[in-house]
Amino acid sequence: MAERHHTKGGGLDTPMELKSRLLPSLTSDPDLFGRFAERFARYMGTANFLLYMTVFVVVWIAINVVGLFTLRWDPYPFILLNLFFSTQASYAAPLILLAQNRQDDRDRVQIEQDRSRNERNLADTEYLTREVAALRISLREVATRDFVRSELRSLLEDLIEIQDAAEGDLPDDGDTLREPRTTKRNPATSSIKTVTQKTPGARSNSAKSANPGRPTNP
Repeated sequence: MAERHHTKGGGLDTPMELKSRLLPSLTSDPDLFGRFAERFARYMGTANFLLYMTVFVVVWIAINVVGLFTLRWDPYPFILLNLFFSTQASYAAPLILLAQNRQDDRDRVQIEQDRSRNERNLADTEYLTREVAALRISLREVATRDFVRSELRSLLEDLIEIQDAAEGDLPDDGDTLREPRTTKRNPATSSIKTVTQKTPGARSNSAKSANPGRPTNP
């Protein structure tokens, strides 16, 4: 009995077999069917579809009313034509909804991409703004061409005055050779000490005052 049960039902280590279904499973490509739905919905919204549908209805009614070639398969009130339109509407509505859903998915992806792109652009703009502000701050501390020229010009004037005073006549009273400047000196060069030159008599007098007890040579 145990062996019969084992052969009939199988053990725990034996996987169960799938039962056969009454209807075969239909596998379809969602992307392919979605593209077909989009083409169908796009074609239904064109003027060609309306024109062809109008011609079809007129020919259908004319043949069934006049009885051309004794063909009257759908007499008045055209029940078969109404059934055809109902079937068409029942298939067209889901196809249009499927096309709209695919369009909504594409719009959602596009919106997400636009949002991420806008965020990157905003981050880049903020970074560039900070860089420009840093450059402006750093340029404030850099000497400009006009400032350097003015400093060099003032230093050149000082050197020329010192040279002229050294080459001129020396005064006897021991005063400085340099006359006071009429123009205001640049604040950046005001810390430079002025060069003064005294007469030899003034130098000897200063040496005597510094050493009063020391005898001088005749």
